[in-house]
Amino acid sequence: MIKIIMWLLWFQPNGKTTDALLKEAYELAEVPSDRELDVLLSSGEQISISKLSILLNKLGYKSISLTGWQAGIYTNNTNQNAIIENIDTTRILKELEQRKIVIVAGFQGFNEKLDITTLGRGGSDTTAVALAAALNAKHCYIFSDVDGVYTTDPNKFAEAKKLETLSYVEMLDISNEGAKVLHNRCIEIGEKFKIPIITKSTFNNKSGSVIDEKIEEAVVKSIVKNDDLILVNLKYENYSIKLFNQVYELLINTGIMPIQYVNNSVSAFDVDFIIKANVLNKLQVALDKELNMFNMSFKNVTRIAVIGYGITNDEIVLKKVFDIVQKFNIDVYNIDITNAKIIFTFKEKVQNNLLELLHNELF
Repeated sequence: MIKIIMWLLWFQPNGKTTDALLKEAYELAEVPSDRELDVLLSSGEQISISKLSILLNKLGYKSISLTGWQAGIYTNNTNQNAIIENIDTTRILKELEQRKIVIVAGFQGFNEKLDITTLGRGGSDTTAVALAAALNAKHCYIFSDVDGVYTTDPNKFAEAKKLETLSYVEMLDISNEGAKVLHNRCIEIGEKFKIPIITKSTFNNKSGSVIDEKIEEAVVKSIVKNDDLILVNLKYENYSIKLFNQVYELLINTGIMPIQYVNNSVSAFDVDFIIKANVLNKLQVALDKELNMFNMSFKNVTRIAVIGYGITNDEIVLKKVFDIVQKFNIDVYNIDITNAKIIFTFKEKVQNNLLELLHNELF
């Protein structure tokens, strides 16, 4: 069975295709329907898998492309950020038994209404690991334009070092903090079903990074800098718990999950929360339509996370991090400390020289 599964491929086009389709959608409507966006964005994967199958068949390799629904990838009813609930592998196994290369479209599935759903940006990683789990594979290889997980974004800092191994816990923190290496839900699936995830490059044969359940000694594994965040402030002259409930309800109904939520209220209503920059337009439209009584402000901010399981037990690491941040004299909005990471949220967009200094000191 493992030999057969090795011929299973998932596929997705590059991010530029998705960006182009999104641009076209937003030219047609200020806030396009999430359902229709799923129909549109899933088309990029379908074009890619069919072209790959055509090429492989021409070269003499029997292959077949399958969309998410053809591959039996069943999700919940959430559009734009669906969660895989089950995979019926009947069709996939039937094609594999016929010695075909099966090319499954990443990033997409279908729900109980038989509507197309998508898994969120980077969701093709989740498709891959979910398929590996459903087919009882021993490993899941993710090939992309980078050859592994790095100590920081190599596009921001050329001296970044590739990590040979890291735990699911550490990788999940790296993904959740905005690193565009692996989709966060693919890590959760890998951990749940104990499937090692191996990230490698499509363009070379270098060894990649292995993500599994092994946790090493407390050591800094990665530093993630996320500039694609917006600090939202809502103010109103009178304090009211009803207003809080209205804000919560609006965020839930629009599918916007704040990264951080702070209540500054004393006598007046004053709330801050941080969102991803790509949902700002959707939020602004919803606020203007339903809660336009607020005084609103939106500001681009930076969040830097130092990640490594158990690092907060290391006083030396803690001192180094705090000393470096203090030297830059940047206004810190918030500091979060967990067992596996130290997170600084700044009140403004921070240049990469802080990232470089942290990296040079900690690695």
